[in-house]
Amino acid sequence: MLNHTSIIITLMFSVVTLVSCDNNKNKFDATGTFEANEVIVSAEASGKILSFNIEEGQDLKQGDLVGFIDSTQLYLSKLQLRENQKAILAGRPDTRTQIEATKKEIENVQLEKQRTENLVKGEVASQRQLDDINSRLSVLEAKLAAQQNSLHTTTSTLNQQGNVINIQLDIVQDQLKRCRIINPINGTVLSKYAMQDEMTAPGKALYKIADLNTIILRAYVSGNQLSQIKLGQAVKLLVDAPGNGYKVYTGTITWVSDKAEFTPKTIQTKEERANLVYAVKINVKNDGYLKLGMYAEVLFK
Repeated sequence: MLNHTSIIITLMFSVVTLVSCDNNKNKFDATGTFEANEVIVSAEASGKILSFNIEEGQDLKQGDLVGFIDSTQLYLSKLQLRENQKAILAGRPDTRTQIEATKKEIENVQLEKQRTENLVKGEVASQRQLDDINSRLSVLEAKLAAQQNSLHTTTSTLNQQGNVINIQLDIVQDQLKRCRIINPINGTVLSKYAMQDEMTAPGKALYKIADLNTIILRAYVSGNQLSQIKLGQAVKLLVDAPGNGYKVYTGTITWVSDKAEFTPKTIQTKEERANLVYAVKINVKNDGYLKLGMYAEVLFK
């Protein structure tokens, strides 16, 4: 009889313990999964990938050069444009040399005019001779002005053509720059979509990267729970640890959705999936244990 009573007491204690553990296990305010701000890095140029030295799981720094796309044709176009520019600018006239003869001729006529004026005053030369010299001087001055205007127009036109090629060179230089695959952020490579020696094109995805030092828990709360949370609030996160324990983290609420939605399909029961909930983002400092897609439970208090 005593043994039978002892067995009943033991069984009752075990049931109470199990119920207690189960109640403790479910004493959380919300659940969610970890995600990160992922960046898909795409090609910005067309051509063959000559080098692409990254692997999934590799940590990269912002500004790291991770690959090259073939830029041979662009480089040759750059050389061709430079030679065209040299040829255009070489055609600019030497203004000083071309008008030097006319200026010298004008100086000679001006000297002749001074001598003739003196002769006219002494009544040695006639006024008609002086008028002829003045007429020649006017023609030469008009000729000089026309030459200067023509040479200025020609030089300006060729300079403009050279400037157009400068712009074309800038375009080619920008295209050459886009042939270098530069990593945009500090982070870990999550997926690699292309391989060396493959052909690529602008907009084609090359790899996906995310900063895993701080990751995001996207959890869901009911409308009744909205009054319990606020932006900047510190909360506790419980993540399954080896055995039956939990690892505890501290996170900060950074975003609360202003629109209700149905509970995601990852929730186990149909009843829960039919509820309207609000998405919440919680930033968590990652110690390396947290992985994208892992579940966590949230305690607001």
